[in-house]
Amino acid sequence: MPELTFVLPHWLYWLGLIGFPLMAYFIFRQTAKRKSDQPRPPVSNALAYLFLVAGGFIGCHRMYLKSMLALPFVAIFVAILFVNADIRIERELASEARNEVTMVESRIKRAERNLKKAQDRLERRDNERNQRRVEEQLQKLEDARGRLPGAEERNEIAQQRYQDWQGYGSILGLVLLLMILADATQIPRLVRRRNEIESAELPEVFVCPVEDAEFDVTREKFAFNRLVARLNGFCGEFVAYWSAIAVFVYYYEVVSRYVFNSPTNWAHEAMFLMFGMQYLIAGGFVLREGGHVRVDVLYTNLSLRTRAMLDLVTSVFFFIFTVSLLVTGWIFFSDSFGQREVSFTEWHIQYYPVKFALPLGAALLILQGVAQLLNDIDRVLHPDDAVPEPEPEVHHGA
Repeated sequence: MPELTFVLPHWLYWLGLIGFPLMAYFIFRQTAKRKSDQPRPPVSNALAYLFLVAGGFIGCHRMYLKSMLALPFVAIFVAILFVNADIRIERELASEARNEVTMVESRIKRAERNLKKAQDRLERRDNERNQRRVEEQLQKLEDARGRLPGAEERNEIAQQRYQDWQGYGSILGLVLLLMILADATQIPRLVRRRNEIESAELPEVFVCPVEDAEFDVTREKFAFNRLVARLNGFCGEFVAYWSAIAVFVYYYEVVSRYVFNSPTNWAHEAMFLMFGMQYLIAGGFVLREGGHVRVDVLYTNLSLRTRAMLDLVTSVFFFIFTVSLLVTGWIFFSDSFGQREVSFTEWHIQYYPVKFALPLGAALLILQGVAQLLNDIDRVLHPDDAVPEPEPEVHHGA
């Protein structure tokens, strides 16, 4: 199989972190608003093409369409895995053979230099010691030259075997690519046929009702709280879509590593930086939902007003932490931005956008903390009509 040399451009990485969540957010919102009485078809062209692009090499689109013709895809893919394993072995053997030739050639050159020096000494002073040196260097030169033909022969054989196995992999890859392209033109027809078969007699199934657990922003009494709740709701949902990006990136890494023998130098770094930013930016959203870890063995047994008073006291430590995170995070970001800091890896991704997540996450936490503080004060002063505390579970939606 040919090797992949694709390296994710920096601009595409940052554009993907912004553009993909916005696109997914818009599609989800539009889908949620759309209501139709028409039943959905059992299979769809969109999903079939998605499986073709993402897993066509193993016949995922054929499996989705419940076709036995997925088996040839699986068989060819397994053959490619075995061929690639042999390619890795042959590549190591070819590298060792090439290094052996290089070492023998280096020994010949070194023996020639030493022989020249010994002959120069013999010319200047003809004695038994210099004569022995010349004979020793001649013997080493003959030994090195005698090893060269065998090393060159082994190198030629190893390089030829490596090229042969690469050719086998390329042929299998070309066959698989032609099969995928052929199926790409047949998917609409195959989808219609599968829908006709499965729609002929659909069994009655039980549909479990879905409880709407979306956070109700309108229940907040204060305009500031409603604004902060919407902001953190959007930020939390925005970074949640990054998890889908990780699926595609790690999928590409696995395929490129084990199918094309081309591990990337950017996938792992891109994802752990992304998840670090996600952890920080989603902090305000999790606080809004009451999802942060806390020891509440005694806390849950207290009255709403007592809990609010306890929260008011402990909020001092919360604001000490978040304000410290905001200040130090801004210092880290400003220093990084000032020197246009990049990573020390081969990818050289910019670090200052990543470090900007420190003050941004702290600011979102502080805003949500102030909103929580207003609610706690309201619960203490007006316990009868105060906004209830959120349940300690994460809801869906903004």
